[in-house]
Amino acid sequence: MLTPSVTESGVPRRSGNFSSLTDALDYAATGNTGLNFYAADASLIAAVSYSELRDQAMTLAGRLAAVFPRLSRIGLIAETSQDFMVAFMACQYAGLVPAPLSLPAAFGGRDAYQGQVARTAETADLAVVMAPEDLVELLTGALAPLDIPVIALSGADLAGGSVTPVPHGAGDPAYIQFSSGSTSAPKGIYATQASVSANCHAIINEALMMDETDRCVSWLPLYHDMGLVGFFMVPLYSQTTVDYISPTSFARRPTTWLKLISENRGTIVYSPSFGYDLCARRYRGEPLDLSSLRVAGIGGDMVRDDAMMAFSNAFEASGFKQTALVPSYGLAETTLGVAFAPLGVGLRRDKVDTGRMQTSGRAVPASDLSKPGQVRTFVACGKPMASLDLRIVDETGKNLEDRKIGQIILRGPSVAAGYFRAEEDALTPLTDADGWLETGDLGYWLDGEVVITGRSKDLILWNGRNIWPQDIEWVAQQTGGKNISGAGAFEINETDGGTRIVLLAECWSRDEAVREQLLHDILAATRKTTGAPVSVELVGVRSLPMTSSGKLSRAGARARYLAGGYNTAPVEDSLAATAPVRGA
Repeated sequence: MLTPSVTESGVPRRSGNFSSLTDALDYAATGNTGLNFYAADASLIAAVSYSELRDQAMTLAGRLAAVFPRLSRIGLIAETSQDFMVAFMACQYAGLVPAPLSLPAAFGGRDAYQGQVARTAETADLAVVMAPEDLVELLTGALAPLDIPVIALSGADLAGGSVTPVPHGAGDPAYIQFSSGSTSAPKGIYATQASVSANCHAIINEALMMDETDRCVSWLPLYHDMGLVGFFMVPLYSQTTVDYISPTSFARRPTTWLKLISENRGTIVYSPSFGYDLCARRYRGEPLDLSSLRVAGIGGDMVRDDAMMAFSNAFEASGFKQTALVPSYGLAETTLGVAFAPLGVGLRRDKVDTGRMQTSGRAVPASDLSKPGQVRTFVACGKPMASLDLRIVDETGKNLEDRKIGQIILRGPSVAAGYFRAEEDALTPLTDADGWLETGDLGYWLDGEVVITGRSKDLILWNGRNIWPQDIEWVAQQTGGKNISGAGAFEINETDGGTRIVLLAECWSRDEAVREQLLHDILAATRKTTGAPVSVELVGVRSLPMTSSGKLSRAGARARYLAGGYNTAPVEDSLAATAPVRGA
């Protein structure tokens, strides 16, 4: 009978002061903690202690090093499994560079997935792709034209030889994280042992203040930084046990995540807002005890106050404390974490007049004079960690005062080495000559805490006003209630030189009368909120494209819309004909 790894290591704790991933595993292997893998029904599939992980990784490393030259790039299909963890650490011990790759999307096409993996493999010039056995045949066909072999993730079909591996040191690479590459060449972020160590140390000691009583529970995908760094590397650097279920299992039974927290006394979890929302909507009153949670982190996307309050209300009777909520801000280019709300406080909300924000570029507090539908709640993500410098600047690079919205730039030891493409002689720098990284994110200061308002590339400029697509999407979902499962807003260029704002709303209902009423209500609500005409189209559930980390891909939705990928004709705002259009 399988027994899960225990919570306490039994050896003196080291809080992230390691120079490399192998250094961290060498020490964690002296204790009793490790990794546990569960099925959707919460049954234990596999349990591997850090000691066993090290032994298995060292064995596979010798076999990999016998075949592939040092610093070869190894694609790893990142299923949530013991095999992936062993292969990832084997690359570290063998001096190879792993590139975690996504699994097929639950509702994506076979051809699209093959194309995505092939683009990434070509961009990275991978020496091999290691995949779960059920994907080997599928990927072999996709990668044959590139002459890139595909072997089992377990390494079972490697040649039989072995050599003594030479592990990565402090100055070496750690891994390459690629974007999904769904519509273009994927972008590879080249993380180093130094950047990983710096970020893990700061998260363990400063952001989460982890100790020997902590236990992590995760459903996050391991091809995304929040899953790979946050729930493998951070626990490894702190000798912390982790209980895993796969993203697919979570989507099928989200309350299994909560059941594992309850039964194993988990203390640290993280999820984008939609994960908490899914738990609240699927909960049917099963007995749970969530009182052990001290960190229920929110990251990976905009923090949705409504989703977090729904979760808090649903599970208050199960012992969940709102003060456990920890909004955070981070990005893969800084390895993972940038800013974390203070522990034990909960959400710090900021109600903003979106109408005045659009015209002034300031997060003006809402008041009784704010128009109905033009109030949005933002959530502060805390102060930047001490090892990172964060500035919010205007287009000239000038620092901005509180509540003035600007570009977020960063500098510090957690920043990755650069963007990687095999065809280029050197890494493309992430930073300018002074070390500053332009994140592409917009936000403002609120008494020393950073508040994220969106991505600069998604911002819609209409008649001299800045309109955030999240405002339009939020209104659609609030107006449509349970009938609207998701929404995506973007602007498109018209043939006459003007632009049009488009909203795609995923609709559950097939009743024509219900759909017509939804269109009417959403058109009115979005017009009231933005003051701009919006073309609304009801589309199928799960038809909006997502990134590999589960975020809405507005660029992907826009591309599909322009290619005629949505069948239902848009319903135009009846006021659009008389409204001015940018460029007209």
